[in-house]
Amino acid sequence: MHIKHIHQLTTHTHTIAMDQITHRFVQVNGLKLHVAEIGLESSPVVIFLHGFPEIWYTWRHQMIAVAKAGFRAIAPDFRGYGLSESPAEPEKATFADLIKDTASILDSLNISKVFVIGKDFGAIVTYPFALQHPEKVAGIVTIGLPFMPPGAFTTEFVLPEGFYPRRWQEPGRAEADFGRFDVKTVVRNVYILFSQSELQIANENQEIMDLVKPSTPLPSWFSEEDLEAYAALYEKSGFRTALQVPYRTMDMVGSEVQNPKVEVPTTMIMGEADYVLKIPGMGEYIRSGEVKKYVPNQETIYVPHGSHFLPEQFPEKVNELVLDFLNRHKHLVAV
Repeated sequence: MHIKHIHQLTTHTHTIAMDQITHRFVQVNGLKLHVAEIGLESSPVVIFLHGFPEIWYTWRHQMIAVAKAGFRAIAPDFRGYGLSESPAEPEKATFADLIKDTASILDSLNISKVFVIGKDFGAIVTYPFALQHPEKVAGIVTIGLPFMPPGAFTTEFVLPEGFYPRRWQEPGRAEADFGRFDVKTVVRNVYILFSQSELQIANENQEIMDLVKPSTPLPSWFSEEDLEAYAALYEKSGFRTALQVPYRTMDMVGSEVQNPKVEVPTTMIMGEADYVLKIPGMGEYIRSGEVKKYVPNQETIYVPHGSHFLPEQFPEKVNELVLDFLNRHKHLVAV
């Protein structure tokens, strides 16, 4: 199977071939889902859950680092993303489907217990997954989003008018906006927008893609090769499922489990310059400790100058934090 990607990953300390990451498809819940993996099958397992506009490739730095440290890394593409099949009716997809798929992937690979690392809306899958399948989860690291409380996007956090999730919740609006550009340009624009420290809010007569000038450069840590890799994967899947989950199912977030309380060890990593902290109510929810009503064992770590894309912006720092967490808690996973 051909996957367009960079062939070598260079850090300050080593260069490791991306070709060490292998790819397979697993048949679960009526769909063929793509899973990237690296590491020995006998090692403790870490599953990485991506956000948008991300994909398994988002985790390339972390996958190689945890495998080198003696863990097995697996990173699926959610249904309708990248190389995974799309559901027959993407407009009916829900977060519940992604939670069920995650459990089914682990079952199909005969993996009984894992550490779960979720970024962006991958965190919205991670916590309910841990609540619904506590026997499968040894610990959690989330990046860029905290645990979402009941009524998260209906009463708790009010999304401003013109903010991109509000715009993309409207059926057809993002499709028309994105449809003016090729897939590569859409991914490029979203990476530029989401790497900023302020909320991305369009005026009444603007669309979200209009917020990026064509001359705006990519973030320094995101290469043209990276953009090509993302574009190739989203050209395969399109954006139909991605617009449905997370954006058009956000009103249901936080309703997955009654009286939720996540008891496993948890670390949340936030960039100090992540625009998510500017969502009304979000920064206070995290900093005040209110989030600990639901995740009592959570440690929160802020990365100076960090954007919403920490795994790619500061891979070595994220690797260090993730490995510290895994090594402190690996006794919780019996191999």
